[in-house]
Amino acid sequence: MRRPLRERLTPALAGGRALRAAALGQPRHSHGPRAGESRWALLFLAPTLIGLTVLSAGPILATVGLSLTSWDMLTPPSFVGLDNYAQLLGDPRFLRALQNTFFYTAVSVPIGLILALGLAIAVNQQIRGITWIRTMYFLPLVTSATAVALVWLWIYSPTGFLNHSLAIFGISPQRWVADPTLAMPSIIAMSIWQGLPVNVIIFLAGLQGIPSEYYDAVSVDGAGRFGRLRHITIPLLTPSIFFTGILALIESFQVFDQVYVMANPGKPGQATITLVYFIYESGFRNFHMGLASAAAWILFLIVAVFTIVYFRTQNRWVHYQ
Repeated sequence: MRRPLRERLTPALAGGRALRAAALGQPRHSHGPRAGESRWALLFLAPTLIGLTVLSAGPILATVGLSLTSWDMLTPPSFVGLDNYAQLLGDPRFLRALQNTFFYTAVSVPIGLILALGLAIAVNQQIRGITWIRTMYFLPLVTSATAVALVWLWIYSPTGFLNHSLAIFGISPQRWVADPTLAMPSIIAMSIWQGLPVNVIIFLAGLQGIPSEYYDAVSVDGAGRFGRLRHITIPLLTPSIFFTGILALIESFQVFDQVYVMANPGKPGQATITLVYFIYESGFRNFHMGLASAAAWILFLIVAVFTIVYFRTQNRWVHYQ
């Protein structure tokens, strides 16, 4: 028995209306399980999105306005325009913090990446007990920066482990974090040690993702260990190097914990003051919130420029399989 014409045309008419609505940009009313899933997803994401907006995005945007004012957190802010930025560019303490931060970044990032790569290659070997070696070495990863800094502060103390070891070879004790020349290199050494496990894990994952057939092919061609490293390992590991490099770059510009705990920043002779500590000191010690906000935005612009330049160079040396 044939259905009435109206029943036969109903699906076609509905499809035509849907196509017309899509062409005109009219929203379609979704029903069913997927619509319910979307509503539940938004419900569960709402606390995070609200917290991100109120506690992160809001304060970040507020610092733009604060950087144009003079505010001591007690009296109403007064508009000063770009005076805070001009004051920073003429402040010797800010310029020294900028210099120290650049020095810290220029030294810690490349050395940290090179050491992490070498260590990842070393622990990637299939030898007895390598699992325990990896576990012991990755322990600093779960230790707070403050705790690590306190341990290294004892190592660097006049009667600490490092000076005691040097005394065995007849070398006089050094004032590591109290010496203007040695203070920043001492902090860099500790930071490199603390940051190695993260980079080693990433490099190790990249190494284990390289097919062994590639090594077999270059070995047949007569390539030795250095040849395999140069022509196979390094090129195929460049995505991991790029990723760890950007993380290390951003983190190095934000160094604060180690400096605050170990070196009593600004002493000796402002040798260890960094940009983030300058921001903390200006805002929460001297209550110059406008100046601190301006310094924070200068730091943001510096990190943004370096990040953009770094991303622009990846097409020249990063090789994706």
